[in-house]
Amino acid sequence: MNHILDIFRALADPTRLRIVLLLQKMELAVGELAQILDQSQPRISRHIRILDEAGLAERRKEGSWVFLKPGPAAELETLGRIFGSDSVAKSEQALQDQAQLSLVRKARADMAEQYFAAHAEEWDAIRSLHIAETEVERAMLALLRDTQIGKMLDVGTGTGRMVELFGPSAQSIVAIDKSPEMLRLARSKLLESEVHSGSNLVQKTELKQGDFNQLPASNETADSVILHQVLHYAQHPEAVLVEVSRVLKPDGIVLIADFAAHDREELRTEHAHARLGFSDDSMKRWLTASKLELTQSRTLDGGELTVKIWVAKKPTVTRLKPNSEKSSPQTKNLKRATA
Repeated sequence: MNHILDIFRALADPTRLRIVLLLQKMELAVGELAQILDQSQPRISRHIRILDEAGLAERRKEGSWVFLKPGPAAELETLGRIFGSDSVAKSEQALQDQAQLSLVRKARADMAEQYFAAHAEEWDAIRSLHIAETEVERAMLALLRDTQIGKMLDVGTGTGRMVELFGPSAQSIVAIDKSPEMLRLARSKLLESEVHSGSNLVQKTELKQGDFNQLPASNETADSVILHQVLHYAQHPEAVLVEVSRVLKPDGIVLIADFAAHDREELRTEHAHARLGFSDDSMKRWLTASKLELTQSRTLDGGELTVKIWVAKKPTVTRLKPNSEKSSPQTKNLKRATA
């Protein structure tokens, strides 16, 4: 009874109710909430403490930033039906907050786009500042040595380096990037690579502009998916992995190369990283939730940051044949017993 009272007391304040409604849309930083609600950060922090104590919000610290997401309270699922009703979702205040939330989304996207545009030609060099790229590539190739690359999807292709690395073993490649500047650079580099190596990379590679939150690929069409130093740009990595699982064929594999969890705040403020690396526990949990099985991992120390490589597989689902009951002696016996 006391827990229910805490929940209703927490929701009795208009600002806290607005915060809960906003968190149903997306994870937000305290500063972003202050911007949307036009209130000071200390005041927002006091409201967040009350919501946290009631289980309606959960805080996650990354460096000097604090992010908020819906809390563990089971009652949120029931309350969600109320929050989604027209009387709440289409109220004047909710629509105003939604408009401000759109500005926050745009600011995030603009920051990333500006970075990509400004650093397109420096991309490979920036990656190499953190750890020797040759070591990472050698480990990636070793992990996939006995894997059929088949139809490959390179998510966040950047300069197209993963196409150069795995493309010769692939049947075909679809390389995706959100930035037109990066796609132009990748197209130029792949042509140069083909001239020097005599490969047919350009011919079997399709470059597409697209977002990793909504991959421009049909269900179960890829044999392999590569995410090389791209997942840390995702606001919701778990949603990206759900998309990856959607496009993977049964028995398909995904390779993720990224940073281990760290506290290098400048990577967010100067290089638009949404996530300061990933822990093994978080990665395994997200993969499992996406119906992917972690099969291998590798830790590469060295440089300023530690690089992690995770390899997961989409298991084959065994489906019962429509006439399986007719051919099953156990089923026949069960039917006789219950007749």
